Amino acid sequence: MLTWPGEHARNRPMTATLDDIRETFDLLGDDWDERYRYIIELGKDLPPMDESDKVDANKVRGCSSQVWMVMAVKDGHIQLVADSDAHIVRGLIAVLLSAYQGRTPQEAKDFDIDGLMNELQLSQALSPTRTNGLLSMIQRIQLLSEQAL
Repeated sequence: MLTWPGEHARNRPMTATLDDIRETFDLLGDDWDERYRYIIELGKDLPPMDESDKVDANKVRGCSSQVWMVMAVKDGHIQLVADSDAHIVRGLIAVLLSAYQGRTPQEAKDFDIDGLMNELQLSQALSPTRTNGLLSMIQRIQLLSEQAL
């Protein structure tokens, strides 16, 4: 059963679009110190998640940090809210939300997330633990999208 994300998150849009992230990554080139700082800044702009949504049922398994994710479908489009206790992971969540937010469940399932991860070079730059966590978050979005169909 899908629950609707917290009231605060519904009223606060993400500030960085996927195109913004792509453009900034392109401008930063291969400077991964700056890219990490940018990812952390993206995480600071995440819409807040209600504490009541930070329950075991909403936890993303496979992440070394704590990550919670809730998805609902409104007017045929998915709305995601997620949070983590780690700054870099919050930034990775922001990247994923910019990629998936507002898509239909079918569009979310069909989205070429591997292509995006390769384009942004995230898989190559993240530690194996962070990569596994990122993949777990992607799998959770895919599962929730499948359930919404």
